[in-house]
Amino acid sequence: MGLGNSGFSKAGLQRVRDVLERHVASGRIPGLVALVSRGDETHVETLGTMRHEGGAPMRRDTIFRMASTSKPLTIAAAMVLLDECRLRLDDPVLPWLPELADRRVLTRLDGPLDDTVPARRPITVRDVLTSTFGLGMDMTVIGTPIMNAVFEQGLTPNLPEPMPEPDEWMRRLGTLPLMHQPGARWQYHISNDLLGVLVARVTGQSFGTFLRERILDPLGMKDTAFHVPADEIDRLPPAYIPNPETGEFIVWDEAVGGRWSTSPAFEGGGGGLVSTVDDYHAYFRMLLNGGVHEGERILSRAAVELMTTNQLTPEQTAARTTLARDNVHVSFGQGQHGGWGFGMAVRTYRGDYAPIGQFGWDGGSGTSTYADPENGLVGVLCTQVGASTPDATHAFLDFWTTIYQALDD
Repeated sequence: MGLGNSGFSKAGLQRVRDVLERHVASGRIPGLVALVSRGDETHVETLGTMRHEGGAPMRRDTIFRMASTSKPLTIAAAMVLLDECRLRLDDPVLPWLPELADRRVLTRLDGPLDDTVPARRPITVRDVLTSTFGLGMDMTVIGTPIMNAVFEQGLTPNLPEPMPEPDEWMRRLGTLPLMHQPGARWQYHISNDLLGVLVARVTGQSFGTFLRERILDPLGMKDTAFHVPADEIDRLPPAYIPNPETGEFIVWDEAVGGRWSTSPAFEGGGGGLVSTVDDYHAYFRMLLNGGVHEGERILSRAAVELMTTNQLTPEQTAARTTLARDNVHVSFGQGQHGGWGFGMAVRTYRGDYAPIGQFGWDGGSGTSTYADPENGLVGVLCTQVGASTPDATHAFLDFWTTIYQALDD
């Protein structure tokens, strides 16, 4: 395929729009912005409105809360440090994160917090980058003492209380035992927030500052940040979490005066970014281009290949597979990719329309971004509807299905 020819059929692109329009017309998704690109050709659809009761239309430059779609982007800060040999994959993190010395590990996942054994080895940089350091958001063990403690300590976002500043967050993290031995199991989310603390301590800069200087500014990602400035706040829609029983739109976060209206105490690599479809397109296009953006190298080709390659053994992947397949009623079909690289899913088997090697992730606030090296494809879909109901997830799944049926070469 010559990259100059997009290889999308006209009828296929019309179907992308028709299917997305159906989601908005259903009344369950107030509005969305979708971008798909291949080679030199980029298509953008803006549908619906910023608020569920109507008002201003969605625009191409609407700013969205990226939630967990932050993970594939914020990981790039760590890849810069690997490229510069300021971090090594199999070095312990203790010089920078001394709070994680002398870890204890739960004897059993549902056991009391003081029923522990010593960790077999220290936590390494690799453990943090692959989400296998021993603690995470495990939806399959909600209600256990360890998960209750994670929530009570304010170690995860989305709770009524904001996360504390990084040093206090680390102190609290250090009071808890690990759920698994370091390197034993993939576990979701907490490692991505830990990564931001690690980057900040290695560089002596705030995580946001380092990310901006090394990744965001070189890529021209002017609307990507950990908060929205006051003079741009009208571009941010409210975030809704529909009531699963009634479908009623509950405002989880208003734009003015909301969670993203001021700079946060904790810049969360796991879910803290806001962005636009064009900013995310620039980032994923750089990854497809082997680390280069408009002639400027952002990451080494080797770094990009490493982060977008499955890093997990079958044993490490067990928890990820359980979450995707046994709890499909919770994930609504997300997570069916098989593998995980650094900060993102990597498809290791052909389970839907996307080929092996596709990489990216979804966000619980209604965002989805993937790139596909085999087809030279990037897709970004942003809504303002959280995953408390299947509605946003169904829109993601249909978006990807329709992109692939539109390929015409």
